[in-house]
Amino acid sequence: MMAIQYEIIETIAVLSESPKGWTKELNLVSWNGRDPKYDLRDWAPEHEKMGKGVTLTKEEVLKLKESLGNFN
Repeated sequence: MMAIQYEIIETIAVLSESPKGWTKELNLVSWNGRDPKYDLRDWAPEHEKMGKGVTLTKEEVLKLKESLGNFN
C-alpha cells in the first residue's frame, strides 16, 4: 500500500482540541503533490496522524461561508 503524502500549506483555523491533544483544524493541504484544497479533519499533536476528514475546493468553501452567514 502506498503511503499518503501531504503538506499543510496554511493553517486557517484550529476549531477545537480534545483532552488527548488532537485538534480539529481547517487547513490548506496538498495531497500527494496535487494542487492544495481546503481540508477539515482531526490531527494528532505534531500532525503525525490524522482522522477522517473532508476536502473542499475554494468554490465549495465560499458556498459554505455564504450558507453559514445565513445560519441562525
